[in-house]
Amino acid sequence: MSHSMGLPMHSRFGGGHSSPPPIRISQKTIREPQKQQNKAPPSILANSSVNSNTSPSASAPLIDALKICASQDAARFHFPGHNKGRAAPASLSRIIGLKPFVHDLPELPELDDLFSPKGPILDAQRRASELFGSSETWFLVGGTTCGIQASIMATCSPGDSLILPRNSHVSAISAMVLCGAVPKYITPSYNAEWDIACGIRASQVEEAIEGLERAHRRAAAVLITSPTYHGICSDVGEIARLCHSRRIPIIVDEAHGAHFKFHRDFPPTALEQGADIAVQSTHKVLCSLTQSSMLHMNGDLVDRERICRCLQTLQSSSPSYLLLASLDAARAQISDSADSIFNECVELAARMKIQIETIPNVALLNLSSDPLRVTVGVDGLGLSGYEADEMLCESKGVVCELAGTRSLTFAVNLGTSKEDCERLVSGLKHLSLNLFRKHGLKRVGVDAPFEDVCVKLSPREAFFARKKKVSIEDSIGEICGELICPYPPGIPVLIPGEAINESALNYLLDVRDRGAAISGAADPMLSSVVVCDV
Repeated sequence: MSHSMGLPMHSRFGGGHSSPPPIRISQKTIREPQKQQNKAPPSILANSSVNSNTSPSASAPLIDALKICASQDAARFHFPGHNKGRAAPASLSRIIGLKPFVHDLPELPELDDLFSPKGPILDAQRRASELFGSSETWFLVGGTTCGIQASIMATCSPGDSLILPRNSHVSAISAMVLCGAVPKYITPSYNAEWDIACGIRASQVEEAIEGLERAHRRAAAVLITSPTYHGICSDVGEIARLCHSRRIPIIVDEAHGAHFKFHRDFPPTALEQGADIAVQSTHKVLCSLTQSSMLHMNGDLVDRERICRCLQTLQSSSPSYLLLASLDAARAQISDSADSIFNECVELAARMKIQIETIPNVALLNLSSDPLRVTVGVDGLGLSGYEADEMLCESKGVVCELAGTRSLTFAVNLGTSKEDCERLVSGLKHLSLNLFRKHGLKRVGVDAPFEDVCVKLSPREAFFARKKKVSIEDSIGEICGELICPYPPGIPVLIPGEAINESALNYLLDVRDRGAAISGAADPMLSSVVVCDV
């Protein structure tokens, strides 16, 4: 994020703030000597709205604007410092070439303003809105993390209650730190055989709402995660009807479901089921660049202006146009053949699952609603998912999306090939043949500790409280002062403000010993824990 000192300033080229400019430097200041014939038409560079006759087709207005702007012959005295690749670090340009640097441009007027779009960004967002079925769509350069934070901040004020599953992503916790919301947790259903948290039921949401009402409180919003990392969906439609009967907005963390609208075998999208806000990671199964996402809104329960203010607060004032353009490109890619683009990879995933089911001592999770998410149990081989992941990578060059205590999850996408699937099946057969004889018995793991959560402080209160470090043996009963979770999937086991219990510690030590990376802890080996000194 760019910053300036003193009075607010407006920059012609980058990192500008929102104050009105005392002087507007026209686009005409960029000249192309003896190349005026290549000058972009004003309708492309300064389009203020989407043509009413334009459908969300393969046309990508932000891509077009970026291409035209990058091709201009200009003496550039603006950021970034690599100056269209002329000073690109050789260590990076040798890997990715110079083209990414050539198109790494700042917020030039020709490229529009993410926080007050009137040209190609507005056009691109409206096309995305039409394709995904929202009333309005915002492009995100801070990932779905930023979108979840903005959604919670737009619906919850300090002291408000937010109903959410205990297995929500870490971004929901950081959002409560930012806005001061107080959590009302729902314990998700849990599959102990797989050590996987599943969905939530509408009856659980209703119970949480009524519990707050008995305490003379009202839920400001309900957040659910659907689908989960493993592709497990909740009944968003039923939960949405329940929430809307009380005028409570429902936010759906749909990070793993951006593709759901584009094949008959996929589940219905959150928006199709009545969600007020759905935040999607366009970079996961769809094909935008990592860190780029979209926030979709429907209905009138959420104030759009408040969403805009929250996004401007959370996102960089120097957004990457490579990320923004990749969102436009991903939308255009889908638009070109929305009804058929996923046919091949759905068939690949189905055939691969049939083959996996025949492999001895390897299980296939049947709880997923997403045909492209393949979760394989390796507990029958006497292995943890972390160990199996390492072995598959070393022996066959197969890399999974998520390793768990007892399973591996693989994400099939538009780039997955038949050869990739064959390597995975071959690798699992290799593990089955060579390792079952060696290990033979299932290991006994520790169940995830979501049942006995006791909140002593709000996440915000705990975040700003005085801290001290204690040994892990002495931490039981203390109030946790840090957010600790195996990552991925980024689901916290201990959250600031919760009383530390023995089951949570046992689970963390178990997954650590099995090979999981522990994120968020000051001591990743967990010999000590940071607690609140209250």
